[in-house]
Amino acid sequence: MPIHDHEPSFRGKAFLWGGIALGVLFLAALLTHGFGLVRGVKNEEPPALMVRQGDQIVVPEGSALRKALTMEPAAARPVNAKIALPAVVESDPARTSAVLTPLAGRLISLKVSLGDRVKKGDVLAVIDSPDLGQAYDDDDKAGDALKLADKNLGRQEGQHRIGAASDKDLDQATSDRAQAFAEYSRTQARLRTLGASADKPHLLIVAASMSGSITALSVAPGDMINDPTQPLMTIADLSTVWVTALVPEKDVRAVYKGQSVEVTLSAYADKVLRGKVLFVSDVIESDSRRNKIRIAFPNGDYALKPNMFATVTVIGPDKTEIVVPSSALLMNNDRTSVFVATAPWTFQRRTVDPDLGDGANVAIRGGLAAGDLVVVKGGILLND
Repeated sequence: MPIHDHEPSFRGKAFLWGGIALGVLFLAALLTHGFGLVRGVKNEEPPALMVRQGDQIVVPEGSALRKALTMEPAAARPVNAKIALPAVVESDPARTSAVLTPLAGRLISLKVSLGDRVKKGDVLAVIDSPDLGQAYDDDDKAGDALKLADKNLGRQEGQHRIGAASDKDLDQATSDRAQAFAEYSRTQARLRTLGASADKPHLLIVAASMSGSITALSVAPGDMINDPTQPLMTIADLSTVWVTALVPEKDVRAVYKGQSVEVTLSAYADKVLRGKVLFVSDVIESDSRRNKIRIAFPNGDYALKPNMFATVTVIGPDKTEIVVPSSALLMNNDRTSVFVATAPWTFQRRTVDPDLGDGANVAIRGGLAAGDLVVVKGGILLND
């Protein structure tokens, strides 16, 4: 077989070299354009969520935050300024009496119990007092001395008329009688003050000096009363009571005498008492840093009881306040702040002073003006 039959033809060699050339051109094109395109895709970065520029936060176009933020203008509304204050029901000190005994002795009878209501002059207790016996003896002596002075004066007047007594003797008798009468009057007044019983000279009767309720009792029958300065009991006239409220120092300027108030009590949740401030203390309590105000209420049915808890709402003059939704408020350390739009999609943090709110809305005492555009939803996303 001839050798030239096994060698490739000229046409086949041309075809082979043409394919190799096309492959080289394709590879060159891929290296030049294809890989470059791949690198371009990998180097593209998504837009930033927000950009800080000094104290401003800018949300750029294309940021996903733009769909998460909701803004509303701060609204101004007229309101009655109200301050809710903790309070307690108290008896009127001018209608409260501490019952004291003027003399020492043994308590032999107690006529009342804690909580009883008494009238002025009612007998509260009976004390067997040796000192009272001494007071009766002093009265007897003074009465006897007065009788003797009367007789001596009459005798001297008779002697003076017939010239048997000098003017000096008559003057002395007159003076002695005046002194004896003064001493007898003193002993009689002391017995009346002590509430003594004429038929039982050793028994001291303790009577009520006013009508009211026995609100405190510190003795029992058989006790020795050695210190007359210690009260046996306390009587309080509860027909009129005080509601005493405590005003924080920062709100002192907002309350004044004659101001209208509303009072609610835990015991009567469905009842609102309306009154006026009767008294504003001139002194801040050193322990609580609060000022006391008092409101008087008639209490003929005794429904208001001392030591009941109450809430006093002080009603001030009409004013305009700035209101924002409570969702706009953000806590920043120990401060409360909001985000305000200063330009399209540009925000600035503002520290505000919130007041009491009604749940959905909060009044702002400082830091915002009416019409300020506030972030009311999604502000936490800016809170970096």
